[in-house]
Order: sequence, then structure tokens, then C-alpha cells
Amino acid sequence: MPGLLPLTRAVTYTRWLHLLVGSILPFVCAMVYPGLDSPSPADWALIALLPVPLVLAAAVVPEVRRAEGLQAQLMLFPGPHARVRGDGDAGVSTVPSASWSDRARTGAWMVLRLEAGLAVALVTGQLMALSMELSGAAAGNPGVAGPLLLPVSGTGWEYVLLVPVPLLVLIAVVAGAGALVAEAARLLLGPSAKERLAELEERTERLLERNRIAGELHDSIGHALTLAVVQAGAARTTTDQDFTDRALETIEETGRAALEDLERVLLVLRETRRPAGARPALDEAGQLLDSARSSGSRVDAEVTGPLEDVPGPVSREGYRMLQEALTNVLRHAGPVPVRVRIAVAEGRLRLEVRNPLAATPVPGAGTGGGAHGGTGAGGGSGLRGIRERAALLGGEARAGRDGGLWLLRVDLPLR
Repeated sequence: MPGLLPLTRAVTYTRWLHLLVGSILPFVCAMVYPGLDSPSPADWALIALLPVPLVLAAAVVPEVRRAEGLQAQLMLFPGPHARVRGDGDAGVSTVPSASWSDRARTGAWMVLRLEAGLAVALVTGQLMALSMELSGAAAGNPGVAGPLLLPVSGTGWEYVLLVPVPLLVLIAVVAGAGALVAEAARLLLGPSAKERLAELEERTERLLERNRIAGELHDSIGHALTLAVVQAGAARTTTDQDFTDRALETIEETGRAALEDLERVLLVLRETRRPAGARPALDEAGQLLDSARSSGSRVDAEVTGPLEDVPGPVSREGYRMLQEALTNVLRHAGPVPVRVRIAVAEGRLRLEVRNPLAATPVPGAGTGGGAHGGTGAGGGSGLRGIRERAALLGGEARAGRDGGLWLLRVDLPLR
């Protein structure tokens, strides 16, 4: 029966306990306040007001908000076992107060919890006392009801039928009060605008980190595999033993570097406390150029300006862009001459990579990239990744035909 559902929900009883805990302080004040041996309703009103300054003073302490939030999450929204649909997301903050607005809302919550807890405690006591009075009347021993209820008069077995009524009324009152307090917790203990903004920024950072890791895996592993394929194909067709040895050595070194990159990325994904290691930067670009040269390409490089003055994020992303550009050359055009220019001047980093377009498709390269093939579309995932990296740094990347050459140009601000 729908009316009996609160009896089967664990959340009803955890919320009840949460409310009763809030009444402890008023009852302590009642015990130590002189002249309250037999409190009247006016005395109870005074008891309800006595602890208010104490809880407002406690609400000023930032950690109190965290404690109240944790209690609310645990007892007002206790999880799937509560059998309450929609309570999975409590919407209650568990961080310390960061502003006076947070402290004010915490104070309002603590006063509400105190007063609601005292009211529920009094109702609980009175209705339980009434149920016991009815039990006594059914047994032929009428007693005296509490101060807020009329005494039960008369005796008889028919009172047995009335014994559950106060308890059912109590469950209904507790369930309704608990639902109202839970909504008040979402309102008063919910995250502030600043906390929601911080959570959104954190979520955005996680998404950016995932995209960055995916891009790094694409760049590093793709570069290594492309070099390995090109080198292995060249070594298979040549009769020069020295060239074959150099090709195998390059494949070994590139594979080892790719494995190190893969291990570093996996460490980040596992969220271990071990340092993940430094990412390569433009001052290590010589290794990329040597790898391209060892694959048969003639690489002419020109570096101007102080690379050591390039900020770390820009330098590291510049390295990945150069890596992807050289990978695209080998994948789509093969071992063709490449012209690389890296310039640091006027507060900007400029990177250019030029190479001839391939007359025929490179075996194993496929036709999907389009970065150096006859389509000239420049729509491959590698170029898209370069553009995304440049955009995140506030710069731009352009790629396309330049006469009989393919030109990639990247322009990044240093700050």
C-alpha cells in the first residue's frame, strides 16, 4: 500500500535519527537551565531559543559546514538501500565555508535543524506516550498522558485497536518532516556559485587532460609506428647492410621512446603518486629530426631565437606539433626532402614544415588522411590535433598546398 511505504524505507529512519540528534543541544540547555523542572509550552519556546547563539557562533567555523554536509549526505540521502528514487545525487556540499554567504547559509541550516529536531523529538515523545497510554487502557491500567496530549480515560480491550494509530501518525509526521529537511539541506548546504564554478572547471580540466592524453598517444605511438613501417620497408628492399643496421637501430630507439611515452601516460591514467616524468620539449627536437633523417628523408632545419625562453607548455606542445608534422610527411609523402623552420621572435613561436607532395601514394599509408595526398583536404586526425593544440594555446595552425609543396604553419603566442 502506498500509505505504508515510509515504513519500508531506510531513509525514513535515518532522517528521523538525524532530526533527533539535532534536538540534543536544546535538551542539554533544558537540563542545566534553572527552574525548568516541569516546563510549560512557554518554557519549551525558551528552550528552543537558548542554543541559537551557540549554533550561529559554531557556523562561523569553516569546517562546521563540511561536518554538516557529511552528516546530511549520510543520513538524509543514505543511498540505494533507502529505496527512494532520485536521491542518488544529494546535491549537498562537503567542503568548508569559503565566504560569509556560506557561513550564513550554514547558520540558517543549523538553526533549522535545531528547531525541527526539537519539534520532532517532542512529537515523538508525546505520540509514543499516547500509544503506551492506550496500551495501559487496554490492559485496564489507564495512566497520565504527556503535557501536550489529553489523558486517556476509561479502560477496555477495544483500546488495542487504537494502539497503532499514534505510531502510524508518528511515522507519517517523521516522513514528511524528513522530506522537508532534505530539501532544506539541498538549498542551504548545496554548493555555492563559486563551488559550482570550481567543480565545472575541474570537470573541464579532466576532459582536457583526457583529450591531451589521447593526442599524445596518437602523436607518440603514431610517430613510432610510422617510422618503424617506413624503416622496415626500406630495409627489406635494400642490399646495403649498413643501411639495414641503421634502420633497425632507429626502429629500436623509436620503439623504446614510444614505450616510455606509453608508460608515462599509463601512470597518469592510473593516478599513481609516482612522478610521471617530464614531457619532451622543443629543445629535444633534434631527436625528431634525426629520426626523420634515418628514415631516408633529407631534413633541413633552421632554428632562430632563444628556445630556452619559450614557456614550458608552449614548448612541449610545439614539440608534439612538430612530431605530428614529420609523422604526416613520412606517412603520406614518404622519405621526401623536408624543410623545418623554428623561430622565436617578438613574443611568438613560429613553426613551419614544408615538403613536396607525393607523386604516388605511399604503400601502407592509406587514403584516409588526405594531409599530403592528392586531395589536399588536410582533414586528417593529425592535422586536426595540431589545430586543436594551437587553438588551446591561443594561436593558430594552417596547412595546405603552397605551389608544388605542402606547407604547415603554426603561430603561437609565448604568453
